Amino acid sequence: MPHQGEILQEAIKNSGISITRIVEELGITRPTIYRKFKEETIDYNFVKRIGDIINHDFSNDFTVVQQSSLPFVTPLQKAAVTQSVTPRVTSTQNIDSDPSKQLLLLQAKYIALLEAYNELLLKVYGPK
Repeated sequence: MPHQGEILQEAIKNSGISITRIVEELGITRPTIYRKFKEETIDYNFVKRIGDIINHDFSNDFTVVQQSSLPFVTPLQKAAVTQSVTPRVTSTQNIDSDPSKQLLLLQAKYIALLEAYNELLLKVYGPK
């Protein structure tokens, strides 16, 4: 399964728009865009800017797992595996373009993940 960089590269290739034109409009160098093609996940704003340049909507190109990292796709709610698992902190609200709100949301997700990881470690290895 191709990762986001490969999907981005293929869309650019199929658009017929030159890499030179894209890097000039983005204000980046050619090596930078080629590095992006090798990345598993790419920043949403970068994907959107390229989509605007090549007139392509990437929201249908990424798999569900890949879409989870892109805010233009509505997140899916998943049920908890068991009753003893710490409930996940998920947001059904649209992510604002405000970077401070995005940072707070990521911080909450990170803390919830760390807490779940610590609980798992205690269950597997027990208290010392």
